[in-house]
Amino acid sequence: MTKADIVARISEKLGMEKGDVQATVESFMEEVKNSLESGDNVYLRGFGSFIIKTRAEKTGRNISKNTTIKIPAHNIPAFKPAKVFVEGVKSNVKVK
Repeated sequence: MTKADIVARISEKLGMEKGDVQATVESFMEEVKNSLESGDNVYLRGFGSFIIKTRAEKTGRNISKNTTIKIPAHNIPAFKPAKVFVEGVKSNVKVK
C-alpha cells in the first residue's frame, strides 16, 4: 500500500476531497518527523510508538579494501507497534 492508496481510502471512507486528506496525511508525517528530529518520541495509543533508538559504536569491514572501519554510535528512527496491533496482525495475516 502506498501513500496515495491510503489517501484514496480515507477520502472514500470520510467523503472528503483527496487534496484535503493528502494535506492532512502530509502534515501528520511532517509532525512525526519534526518530533523525532527534536529528540521527542511520538506515542499513538493502540497503534504504536515512533521512537529514537541509539546504535552503539561498532567495528565493520570494508571488503573491497580489506580494512576495518569504526562505525560511530548514532541514533535512528524506529517504530514499535502496540501490543493490540501486533496481536491483530498475528491473528489475521496468514504465514506465507
